[in-house]
Amino acid sequence: MSETQKKAYRYLTGTDDVEFCQRVSDALRDGWVLYGATTLAVDAQGNRHCGQAVVLPEFLAKDLKN
Repeated sequence: MSETQKKAYRYLTGTDDVEFCQRVSDALRDGWVLYGATTLAVDAQGNRHCGQAVVLPEFLAKDLKN
């Protein structure tokens, strides 16, 4: 795979804050689509951590595109 070729799948993770939301928004603007539900975990200190999978639309199964 060349350095300029995008991977089909990415899992974005981070603290549940405006920066994480911006990273997901940027991925959507770059052509990625959400894949599955957002995950959220709270650690013992009460910090919220989230994750969101994104994929390129051409890699979605045909039945998921509609």
